[in-house]
Amino acid sequence: MSAATKRKYVAQEFLEGCVLPDPDRQQEIVQIVAPRGNNLHEVLNGEGITYLVSMPPKFRKTVWIKRGDYVLVEPITEGDRVKAEITHILRTKDQIAHIKAEGKWLGFLFVLFCS
Repeated sequence: MSAATKRKYVAQEFLEGCVLPDPDRQQEIVQIVAPRGNNLHEVLNGEGITYLVSMPPKFRKTVWIKRGDYVLVEPITEGDRVKAEITHILRTKDQIAHIKAEGKWLGFLFVLFCS
């Protein structure tokens, strides 16, 4: 598969996919607070804790995220500073509405960085 085709499929998954956090895999929805460079981002979870997450290679140079975006992360065991890895990026209103309809959205704290 060429690099252009791979980017096309990743972008399509990013725009059309609707996923829910999987409690068995300890996934959670977090908000991007700030980029820290080298594909690392500082995030804020629903409990008000900030930590670093890494962006996997499939998203690099294909999808850009900015401060205030929401991502679905899964904890990783290796490393001291980086606590999780991004599994999905939630940007469209349909994705967020689907999660809210399922009752998995923690919206009480996410208004801090939206404006």
